[in-house]
Amino acid sequence: MKQKVSGKTAVITGGASGLGRLVSLDLAGRGVRVIAWDLDREALDGVAAEARANASSGKGNPCGEIVPMVVDVSDRKAVYAAADKILAERGNVEILINNAGVVSGKKLLDIPDEKIEKTFQVNILSHFWTTKAFLPSMLKNDSGHIVTISSAAGMIGVCGLADYSATKFAAFGFNESLRMELRRLKSSVRTTIVCPFYINTGLFAGVKTRFPLLLPILEPDRVVRKIVRAILRGRQAVITPPIVYTLPILRMFPVGVLDFVAGFLGVSSSMDEFKGRDNGNR
Repeated sequence: MKQKVSGKTAVITGGASGLGRLVSLDLAGRGVRVIAWDLDREALDGVAAEARANASSGKGNPCGEIVPMVVDVSDRKAVYAAADKILAERGNVEILINNAGVVSGKKLLDIPDEKIEKTFQVNILSHFWTTKAFLPSMLKNDSGHIVTISSAAGMIGVCGLADYSATKFAAFGFNESLRMELRRLKSSVRTTIVCPFYINTGLFAGVKTRFPLLLPILEPDRVVRKIVRAILRGRQAVITPPIVYTLPILRMFPVGVLDFVAGFLGVSSSMDEFKGRDNGNR
């Protein structure tokens, strides 16, 4: 059953660039008040202006908007302060999308320690702070939706992504545990886990795929449509492309089988020519 989102409030971390920007614009176009969190004030102002332009031109629902908010999600106190401000001034948040992410793209021994710490702070620890901040009001109202952006690299380890994969495995487990807790509480709050292969947003510029028909570098618009559809229809998982669904099956075989398949499909070498964005942000 399709859910009505017009008039609801959403918080999207990393909402000013890449995937977060496109999800912000899509939801705003459907009448959602999107509060976009990001570190880049200029990018935030730009996406907010884009949403206003869409609304005034008739491309989007005039009830929707993007409210820019500079927040460092790696700072627990900053997250709680920003959340308190939103709840006090704007009321309940019905949709939370934990999207902010960084990637170093280096082999384990080449990653500076501080980069590893930052990856964990942004990619997974922030999920705990945002969810602890907004979940209580969702539970009180017995309504809400928490979307966790993980990755196919959260279902299989990838060479050159030790820190990133570790955080995305953690995000997968975080969502699963949260879903189980909500189920035990008989709560109507919904969760969705998102596990895509590489997305063509610039974050993973330079990555390669050996079999584009089986493992395509995904276009962001396609992934955004799947995420928004999951929110509208209450779907619990977005895993794409379909071959990623086979990973749990492969884990039933000896470890060597999984390693062989990953090598054959080019997953193990996909990061060999990685360039990424200069700032490494999603």
